[in-house]
Amino acid sequence: MSLYLDSAQVEDVKHAFSAGMVIGITTNPNLIAKTGRPAVEIIAELCDLSSGIVFHQLTGQDHEIRKKEAFQMAAIRPSRVGLKIPSTYENLSLAAELVSSGYVVGITAIFNPAQVFLACQTGAQYILPYVNRSTRLLGDGVELVRQMRAVIDACSSNTQIIAASIKTPDEAIATLKAGAHHLTLPLGLIELMGNHPLSDQTITEFGMVGKS
Repeated sequence: MSLYLDSAQVEDVKHAFSAGMVIGITTNPNLIAKTGRPAVEIIAELCDLSSGIVFHQLTGQDHEIRKKEAFQMAAIRPSRVGLKIPSTYENLSLAAELVSSGYVVGITAIFNPAQVFLACQTGAQYILPYVNRSTRLLGDGVELVRQMRAVIDACSSNTQIIAASIKTPDEAIATLKAGAHHLTLPLGLIELMGNHPLSDQTITEFGMVGKS
């Protein structure tokens, strides 16, 4: 189980990687837009600041444009840029093509186990389900992750789950227990998971503040 940072903010990346707990970065079009900078520029800088995979989500309006975008982004840092592709039948075909060309691919916007089965057939290394969003739209995002993992195991697939759209520490842990291989979380949630009021109370009571 590994932890990814869900952010396109340079300062978040610097902070998270200096703490030594994350192995890569996931971004999406909204996160990129908030930086006010071109995706090519941001992804290149995030690759320089991190040591693992940096995921970029394809946004082209048709198959050929998305394919061209994939080649352009992957060329920034070969083997370091992951290509996130929303799950549609057409996009799954593109995913299979990109995997066969040696690229790192993650299928995102994935909402049922049938999509997971097809994602496994493409050879995609990762799927990135939205846990909290699935709970809001479908009823139980954690249970959906459990079903997705069951499909992956039944296929004897090497595809791994990077669970996204997680809002609380409890949801994060429940998602891992349901079978997610990895989590991607915003910096604020990662920091929240490291703290607890009783930890603060114990530190105060035992005079641990400032001690190693």
